[in-house]
Amino acid sequence: MISQNQVKLTDIIAPAFYPVHHDIKQGKHTYYKLDGGRGSTKSSFVSEEIISGMMRDAAQGKYTNAVAFRRYKENLHDSVYEQLIWAIDKLGVSGYWKDTISPLRLTYIPTGQQILFRGADKVKKSKSIKVSKGYIRYLWFEELDEFEGSEKIRSIQQSVVRGGEQFTVFYTYNPPKSQRNWVNDPVEFSMPDMLQHHSNYLTVPPAWLGEQFIVDAEHLKEVKPEAYRHEYLGEVTGTGAEVFTNLTQRTITDEEIKRFDRIHRGLDWGYASDPFAYVACQYDKTRKRLFIFDEIYQVRLSNGASGKLVKQHNPLNQEVTADSAEPKSIADYREAGIRIRGAKKGPDSVDYGVKWLSDELEEIIIDPDRCPNTWREFYGYELDRDANGNFKAGYPDKDNHTIDAARYAMESEMHRGGTTIGW
Repeated sequence: MISQNQVKLTDIIAPAFYPVHHDIKQGKHTYYKLDGGRGSTKSSFVSEEIISGMMRDAAQGKYTNAVAFRRYKENLHDSVYEQLIWAIDKLGVSGYWKDTISPLRLTYIPTGQQILFRGADKVKKSKSIKVSKGYIRYLWFEELDEFEGSEKIRSIQQSVVRGGEQFTVFYTYNPPKSQRNWVNDPVEFSMPDMLQHHSNYLTVPPAWLGEQFIVDAEHLKEVKPEAYRHEYLGEVTGTGAEVFTNLTQRTITDEEIKRFDRIHRGLDWGYASDPFAYVACQYDKTRKRLFIFDEIYQVRLSNGASGKLVKQHNPLNQEVTADSAEPKSIADYREAGIRIRGAKKGPDSVDYGVKWLSDELEEIIIDPDRCPNTWREFYGYELDRDANGNFKAGYPDKDNHTIDAARYAMESEMHRGGTTIGW
């Protein structure tokens, strides 16, 4: 049995990954979300970590195994499989590993530990993944952005990550352009026990990449700088369809809320399958910052039921501005003792209101724990395109219930030419 690798790992991984490597060896995290641009060597790093990690575990009497995933099984051989074989060769341990094509598998000969390869075409198949010795410690999701979403990833992990004392899960991907993509959303895909790391080709020794790679990168930098930033630097440059580029997601503490002195409340009634949406906001007029710190978001609520919730969320009975399209609902609330008024709608009030929120405000701060639906709607709100790929005029009327509620809440603060805009 091999007690140590033939090649020192830090000699074949880029310096940018040294801190991640030491973090893994010390077992500080379970999940490693590694994104980067073209040539960042993140996939090379993960393949070397899995091979060296399994051998290191074996030397300590721990029989750990690994599974490498791609969205589609037909992509496995030419990506993660070949990448792991490359790592075996680079580490100088080819004599201790056996590779087979049918089934696609790598086996550490001294102990029988295995690396399995699976496509995520059918999540239920993950439940049938078994190893004859030890447990599956290492998971690798390559090209994470190709997977269908965080729910699919969680389902796979719940089936595979169990029965062991320690786990190491890798996610590697080139960030998509759109900040709305699920892998770029810090709320949609984040875990307490996760280390996130970004890298690009500038952190890699040039000799590893070759002269032509550098030439191509520099040429793109000169002729198409935005494409260069996305492809080579791995930056989320956006598609241009995002409406709210002024968003910040963070915890808004109880201490902050106690100091709020310019609170506005708004609600959108919803109907049929559309949810009732209520939000509470603090407006910092000097800094043009809006804090959204409370929400109600629920379908099939009667006026009586929603009114009780509003009272709970607004114990001081501060005035609420609501969609004026339902005068009966407003009357019901008034009868229940809730201070409420209808928003003053105008012919262009939607476009003006959204534009005020997106362009006039320096920052919209949303607490994703207190207001998960508000964050999701604001973060995911994008312009529609026509059949030719051009942006349609106006803002889309879908998945915007909390956005409407925020518009109503801020009605009194929106001014045009020194007068309050009419709704």
